[in-house]
Amino acid sequence: MDQSLSSDLLPVQEAVNPEAIDEAPPAPRSFLDRLFDRGLLIRTGVDGLYGRSGAFESVVEALDRLVSRIGAADGAEALRFPPGMARSSFERSGYLKGFPHLAGTVHSFCGNETDHARLLACLDAGEDWTAKQAATDIVLTPAACYPLYPVAAARGRLPEGGLLFDLQSYCFRHEPSLEPTRMQLFRMREYVRMGTPEQVLAFRELWLERGTTMMRDLGLPLAIDPANDPFFGRAGKMLANNQRAQALKFELNVPVNSEDKPTACLSFNYHQDHFGTTWGIEQADGTTAHTACVGFGLERITLALLRHHGLDLDAWPAEVRAQLFG
Repeated sequence: MDQSLSSDLLPVQEAVNPEAIDEAPPAPRSFLDRLFDRGLLIRTGVDGLYGRSGAFESVVEALDRLVSRIGAADGAEALRFPPGMARSSFERSGYLKGFPHLAGTVHSFCGNETDHARLLACLDAGEDWTAKQAATDIVLTPAACYPLYPVAAARGRLPEGGLLFDLQSYCFRHEPSLEPTRMQLFRMREYVRMGTPEQVLAFRELWLERGTTMMRDLGLPLAIDPANDPFFGRAGKMLANNQRAQALKFELNVPVNSEDKPTACLSFNYHQDHFGTTWGIEQADGTTAHTACVGFGLERITLALLRHHGLDLDAWPAEVRAQLFG
C-alpha cells in the first residue's frame, strides 16, 4: 500500500479543546486532612500520634476547666500521675487478661559495648536494632484511674462515706488508626468513686446527668448507649456480653467520623468489686469496696466541637464560647 495514501484510511480526529474536558471533582478532604491543613493537628509520621496546635490545646484546657467547675462542689481529692505506671501494678491489675493488644510497655537498651556496636551497625544498615531492648519497670498508663487503685489500697480502709478522686493523665492504647478520634496517646479526665454499691451507683447516675447536660450545652448532638470494653479474643466476647447484660458501662456518643459510627466521648463505668478485690480496697466495715468512674476523652470532645462548630474557633456559637472561655 502506498504509505502516502494511508492517512486517508485513518479516522479523522477532531481537535480537542482542553478547557472543554470535564474534570472529575476532587475527592473531599477527610476530617483528619482538614485538621492537618489547618494546623490544628500536626503529623509525626505515625498514625494516631499527633502534635497539637495552641488553638487545639486551648479547647482541651477549657474543657478540663469546665469539668472541674461542674464537679467542684463534690470535694474530690485531685491527684495527677505521669503517663507511666509501675509494671508490677500493671501486671496485678489484670489489664493483660482483657486487653493485651492495647498495652504499651517501655523498653530500654540493656546490652554491653559489643551489643551497642551491633545496634549502631543495624541502624546504619537499616535493620532491626531492638534485639537488646528489654522491658523496664514502667508501663504506659492505659487509663487514668489505673495508678490510683494501689495508692488508695495502701491508705487502709475507706472512711465511712467512701472516697472520691479527680484524675487527669495522658494514656496509651496501641490501636493505630486514620480516625482522628482514635489516638494512641490521648488525655483522659476522670472522677473515681469508691464506697458501697449504692454510693458508687448514685455517683454514676449523677454524672450521667451532668455529662449529658454539659455536652448539650456545648451544642453537640449525642446519644447515651450501653457499651462494652474492647476485650481481646473469644473469651473477651463473653466478657463484653456480660458487661452489656449487667449495664456496667454506658457511653455518651457524638457523631465525629461518621453518623453511622459515632464516637464515645464520655464513659460511665461501674466496676462492681473488681478493683476492690484486686487491690484489697476495703470499706470502713471491712467489706470489699465497689468502684465506679466517669471518663472524659478531652481530645475526642475537642474533635467533636471542631467537627460540629467548624475549624475556626472564633466563629463558634457565642453560647459555646461562653461555656468554654467565659
